[in-house]
Amino acid sequence: MKEKPSRIKGFLAGAREAGIKYQGRPDLGIIYSVKPCTCAGVFTRNRVKAAPVIHGMRRLAQGPPFLRAVVVNSGNANACTGPRGHDDVRRITACAAGALGIGHEDVIMCSTGVIGQPLPVERMEKAVRALAGNLEEDALGEVARCILTTDTVVKEAGIRVEIQGTPVSIYGMAKGSGMIAPDMGPPHATMLAFVLTDAPVDPAWWQQALCRAVDESFNKIIVDGDTSTNDTVLALASGSAGCRPVSTGREARILQDGLLAVLTKLARKIVKDGEGATKYVTLVVEGAETDEDAGLIARTIARSPLVKTAFFGEDPNWGRILAAAGRSGCRVEQDLMELLIGGVTVARSGTGTGPEAEDEARAAMAKDEFQVTLRLGLGSGKASVLTCDLSDGYIRINADYRT
Repeated sequence: MKEKPSRIKGFLAGAREAGIKYQGRPDLGIIYSVKPCTCAGVFTRNRVKAAPVIHGMRRLAQGPPFLRAVVVNSGNANACTGPRGHDDVRRITACAAGALGIGHEDVIMCSTGVIGQPLPVERMEKAVRALAGNLEEDALGEVARCILTTDTVVKEAGIRVEIQGTPVSIYGMAKGSGMIAPDMGPPHATMLAFVLTDAPVDPAWWQQALCRAVDESFNKIIVDGDTSTNDTVLALASGSAGCRPVSTGREARILQDGLLAVLTKLARKIVKDGEGATKYVTLVVEGAETDEDAGLIARTIARSPLVKTAFFGEDPNWGRILAAAGRSGCRVEQDLMELLIGGVTVARSGTGTGPEAEDEARAAMAKDEFQVTLRLGLGSGKASVLTCDLSDGYIRINADYRT
């Protein structure tokens, strides 16, 4: 698989300042498919959902799974805004449809930002109309920039694969820095991600492929343990590459692997850009009774403020990690537990291995990246989570977020 820049056959894009929250920067974008494209989507499982999430879920559930445009904004989540929030989604998507000359059912909207505030609809409609006539082939990067909120870097990834002898491109963009503990599933995911490919795909297979890739990427990252009201991943396939539709066999495996590779790169970038983060930590749990147990234990550890502040302080406080595992609700046996930090065994049989081991682990924690491995000795279950530390920078960012 080869790296690919942010241009995909069959798509146009653009971004523009709409004055939603931020001044002097684009905060509204459009991704437009020249012809109907196949769309798959996964959305947050948080029971409190933003209006655009509810509308997107309904649209994909009702079918058919073909779209022409995505409108996305930053600065305002349009969550917990009552009936007006839903009316605003309908107004903006209808405005985009009219400006682009497509049906209103061909447009999905995504939003990210502050919860509980209404959208400045008139300003957004004006920006949509101005932007619709100025979309370009090479402007996906502009959309990737317009969706940022507390992010410090633009998050893009792309690769090129070969299917049936035809070059196929996959490109993805994402935003996310805080309120990151994605738990996303299909319609029947604050983090936003949009993935585009020029491959033709079978719609049912494309939805399944996205669900598998999200489970192995975004659903395995935790910044602060808070699952957003707006998490959404949309995967759009234009079919412009010209090969046969992908649904089974070797071609499906190639495209599935490519999709996972792009989402994994984006997921890692989100964790590395965690609000106030200074450490990038891979948490591995081995020897659980099941993979599901291992995953729950890893997520419990990754959500622990005590564990995350120890990471920030470069303190190999192994007791906090064992305690977090013990309250996960899964079976653990204290006397069987072994814990490694940076490859150094700091606890064995449920007790510490001594100050020398802690000194070695502390040196490993001084690096920007390190791994923590918890071995339970109960079975073959294994899982991993990517997470970060919790610093005073995180507190400052979120204490001042609405001011």
